[in-house]
Amino acid sequence: MNASLEKILVPAGRILLALIFITSGFAKLSDLPGTAGYIASAGLPLAGFLALGAGLLELGAGLALALGFQVRWAALALGLFTLAAAVLFHAYWSAPAEQAYVQQLMFMKNLAIAGGLFLASAFGAGSLSLDARLARGARHAHA
Repeated sequence: MNASLEKILVPAGRILLALIFITSGFAKLSDLPGTAGYIASAGLPLAGFLALGAGLLELGAGLALALGFQVRWAALALGLFTLAAAVLFHAYWSAPAEQAYVQQLMFMKNLAIAGGLFLASAFGAGSLSLDARLARGARHAHA
Protein backbone atom coordinates (compact mmCIF):
# COMPACT_ATOMS: atom_id res chain seq x y z
CA MET A 1 0.00 0.00 0.00
CA ASN A 2 1.06 3.55 -0.66
CA ALA A 3 2.79 4.90 2.48
CA SER A 4 0.97 8.25 2.23
CA LEU A 5 -2.39 6.51 2.03
CA GLU A 6 -1.50 4.25 4.95
CA LYS A 7 -0.47 7.32 6.98
CA ILE A 8 -4.04 8.66 6.57
CA LEU A 9 -6.04 5.43 6.73
CA VAL A 10 -4.53 4.02 9.93
CA PRO A 11 -5.37 6.99 12.18
CA ALA A 12 -8.73 7.40 10.42
CA GLY A 13 -9.51 3.74 11.16
CA ARG A 14 -8.45 4.13 14.80
CA ILE A 15 -10.61 7.22 15.25
CA LEU A 16 -13.64 5.65 13.57
CA LEU A 17 -13.33 2.55 15.74
CA ALA A 18 -12.83 4.69 18.84
CA LEU A 19 -15.89 6.91 18.32
CA ILE A 20 -18.41 4.21 19.25
CA PHE A 21 -16.57 3.58 22.53
CA ILE A 22 -16.01 7.23 23.44
CA THR A 23 -19.67 8.12 22.92
CA SER A 24 -20.93 4.93 24.57
CA GLY A 25 -18.59 5.30 27.54
CA PHE A 26 -19.63 8.90 28.05
CA ALA A 27 -23.31 7.90 27.84
CA LYS A 28 -22.83 5.09 30.37
CA LEU A 29 -21.04 7.39 32.82
CA SER A 30 -23.69 10.07 32.35
CA ASP A 31 -26.46 7.63 33.34
CA LEU A 32 -24.96 5.05 35.67
CA PRO A 33 -28.32 4.02 37.17
CA GLY A 34 -29.79 3.40 33.70
CA THR A 35 -26.69 1.51 32.60
CA ALA A 36 -26.74 -0.57 35.79
CA GLY A 37 -30.41 -1.37 35.19
CA TYR A 38 -29.66 -2.58 31.68
CA ILE A 39 -26.78 -4.72 32.94
CA ALA A 40 -28.94 -6.12 35.74
CA SER A 41 -31.67 -6.97 33.20
CA ALA A 42 -29.17 -9.35 31.57
CA GLY A 43 -28.86 -11.15 34.90
CA LEU A 44 -25.32 -9.98 35.67
CA PRO A 45 -24.28 -9.39 39.31
CA LEU A 46 -22.74 -6.18 40.65
CA ALA A 47 -24.50 -4.12 38.00
CA GLY A 48 -23.44 -0.75 39.44
CA PHE A 49 -19.79 -1.76 39.57
CA LEU A 50 -19.96 -3.22 36.05
CA ALA A 51 -21.67 -0.07 34.73
CA LEU A 52 -18.90 2.15 36.11
CA GLY A 53 -16.18 -0.21 34.87
CA ALA A 54 -17.70 -0.49 31.40
CA GLY A 55 -18.08 3.28 31.11
CA LEU A 56 -14.52 3.96 32.24
CA LEU A 57 -13.10 1.24 29.98
CA GLU A 58 -14.98 2.44 26.92
CA LEU A 59 -14.17 6.11 27.47
CA GLY A 60 -10.55 5.65 28.55
CA ALA A 61 -9.53 2.97 26.07
CA GLY A 62 -11.56 4.69 23.34
CA LEU A 63 -9.64 7.93 23.88
CA ALA A 64 -6.34 6.01 23.97
CA LEU A 65 -7.23 4.32 20.68
CA ALA A 66 -8.21 7.61 19.04
CA LEU A 67 -5.01 9.33 20.18
CA GLY A 68 -2.82 6.37 19.34
CA PHE A 69 -1.65 5.80 22.92
CA GLN A 70 -0.98 2.25 24.11
CA VAL A 71 -3.06 1.13 21.14
CA ARG A 72 -2.15 -2.55 21.28
CA TRP A 73 -3.47 -2.85 24.86
CA ALA A 74 -6.43 -0.49 24.44
CA ALA A 75 -7.60 -2.26 21.29
CA LEU A 76 -7.16 -5.70 22.84
CA ALA A 77 -9.17 -4.71 25.92
CA LEU A 78 -11.93 -3.16 23.81
CA GLY A 79 -11.98 -6.17 21.48
CA LEU A 80 -12.43 -8.61 24.35
CA PHE A 81 -15.04 -6.33 25.95
CA THR A 82 -16.92 -6.15 22.64
CA LEU A 83 -16.95 -9.94 22.26
CA ALA A 84 -18.29 -10.30 25.80
CA ALA A 85 -20.98 -7.69 25.11
CA ALA A 86 -21.99 -9.53 21.94
CA VAL A 87 -22.55 -12.79 23.80
CA LEU A 88 -24.14 -11.28 26.92
CA PHE A 89 -26.38 -8.64 25.35
CA HIS A 90 -27.04 -9.73 21.76
CA ALA A 91 -27.77 -13.45 22.13
CA TYR A 92 -29.95 -13.64 19.03
CA TRP A 93 -30.13 -17.42 19.28
CA SER A 94 -32.28 -17.11 22.41
CA ALA A 95 -34.08 -13.85 21.57
CA PRO A 96 -37.82 -13.79 20.85
CA ALA A 97 -38.53 -14.21 17.12
CA GLU A 98 -39.48 -10.54 16.65
CA GLN A 99 -36.13 -9.43 18.11
CA ALA A 100 -33.84 -12.14 16.70
CA TYR A 101 -32.96 -10.36 13.43
CA VAL A 102 -31.97 -7.08 15.10
CA GLN A 103 -30.03 -8.93 17.80
CA GLN A 104 -28.20 -10.93 15.14
CA LEU A 105 -27.25 -7.69 13.36
CA MET A 106 -25.98 -6.23 16.63
CA PHE A 107 -24.07 -9.44 17.38
CA MET A 108 -22.43 -9.42 13.94
CA LYS A 109 -21.64 -5.69 14.27
CA ASN A 110 -19.85 -6.44 17.52
CA LEU A 111 -17.90 -9.27 15.88
CA ALA A 112 -16.82 -6.95 13.06
CA ILE A 113 -15.75 -4.22 15.50
CA ALA A 114 -13.83 -6.76 17.59
CA GLY A 115 -12.09 -7.95 14.42
CA GLY A 116 -10.98 -4.41 13.60
CA LEU A 117 -9.79 -3.92 17.16
CA PHE A 118 -7.78 -7.15 17.06
CA LEU A 119 -6.11 -5.92 13.86
CA ALA A 120 -5.24 -2.64 15.58
CA SER A 121 -3.87 -4.61 18.52
CA ALA A 122 -1.75 -6.79 16.24
CA PHE A 123 -0.42 -4.06 13.96
CA GLY A 124 -0.23 -1.11 16.36
CA ALA A 125 -1.06 2.54 16.16
CA GLY A 126 0.74 3.55 12.98
CA SER A 127 3.08 6.46 12.38
CA LEU A 128 0.63 9.25 13.26
CA SER A 129 0.13 8.37 16.91
CA LEU A 130 1.34 9.11 20.40
CA ASP A 131 2.87 5.62 20.49
CA ALA A 132 5.05 6.44 17.46
CA ARG A 133 5.93 9.87 18.83
CA LEU A 134 6.94 8.42 22.20
CA ALA A 135 9.01 5.71 20.50
CA ARG A 136 10.81 8.36 18.40
CA GLY A 137 11.47 10.40 21.55
CA ALA A 138 12.86 7.36 23.37
CA ARG A 139 15.18 6.57 20.43
CA HIS A 140 16.49 10.15 20.42
CA ALA A 141 17.00 10.14 24.18
CA HIS A 142 19.19 7.02 23.92
CA ALA A 143 21.21 8.29 20.97
